[in-house]
Amino acid sequence: MTIRSSYRAVVVKAPGQLELVERPIPKPSHGQVRIRVEACGVCHSDSATVERDAAEGAPPRVPGHEVVGRIEALGDGVSGWNIGQRVGVGFLAGEDRSCPSCRQGDIVNCENPVITGMTTDGGYAEIMLAEARGLVRVPDDLDAAEAAPLLCAGLTTFNALRNSGARAGDVVAIHGLGGLGHLAVQFANRMGFYTVAIARGADKSELALQLGAHRYLDAKVENVAEVLRGLGGAKVVLGTAPTGKGMSETVPGLAPRGKLVVVAVPGEPIELNAIDLVFGGRAVVGALTGTVADNEQALAFARLQNIRPLIETFPLEQAQAAYDRMMRADVRFRAVLLMNPDHAGAAV
Repeated sequence: MTIRSSYRAVVVKAPGQLELVERPIPKPSHGQVRIRVEACGVCHSDSATVERDAAEGAPPRVPGHEVVGRIEALGDGVSGWNIGQRVGVGFLAGEDRSCPSCRQGDIVNCENPVITGMTTDGGYAEIMLAEARGLVRVPDDLDAAEAAPLLCAGLTTFNALRNSGARAGDVVAIHGLGGLGHLAVQFANRMGFYTVAIARGADKSELALQLGAHRYLDAKVENVAEVLRGLGGAKVVLGTAPTGKGMSETVPGLAPRGKLVVVAVPGEPIELNAIDLVFGGRAVVGALTGTVADNEQALAFARLQNIRPLIETFPLEQAQAAYDRMMRADVRFRAVLLMNPDHAGAAV
């Protein structure tokens, strides 16, 4: 049996350009583990790494922050983790011990976050190093390719909804039916909300209802605010489609003291009429990912309620194609890189 001394990784060669390279297998440092990657999601947030100029003198960065794999080596000082254990690594890869927020368990508001695939190398690779304190336990019976997007897209929508203040029976609208939205509809339904899916085009209606929406709202032909008000007003609108205009249109449809929770970042401003906010005490807030504990709870809930992303898989050597298609919104609905090519290339 040949023992490999190197592994394949995809690095950012230039803004927008990825390159497959061979790297020597590293040893984990103190507090780290080495993971044999099984799958890594391709997320729009990866563009923050792929599209920017690298710092002068910095080594090429490996993107990817929706990582599932197994531990194959432990660094000094690591306890509570075992060789062969199934783990995941999400967007926030570990707390900064010098940060006051992190010391209080609030990693989301960390002043100097460790971000997988941005400040450290990520999962577009057969091997990655990760901080043990940032590891997420991943159940063995979850398919790696389906589990990977849950570590970011799933966590983001799950956490935003469960922390939104909505209660079972409330009207909750999901604005957008893409990579985030199709998971949000499933979470909202399983949490007991009257779930409204908002998108553009009659062709999306059937899928929205299959995912669990009680009402599909076609923003192309229907007045979004009027429909929501006719349902009694939305307690929460979760903004998953990156369009400022589209999000703005939902605000007048909020119930008194309702809120628009923004998880997608539009390229243009979200324009608001102050009357809609002041009269009714409505609000617009943002939400971002979650902690390791939140991630494990999101996985547990998804497993319990049979919530899964719709994915297309690609072998590692097709990372550029997967990334390009994701950026064109040409994937339904999440692209996932598989390190085992025998299981790649299929839509699920």
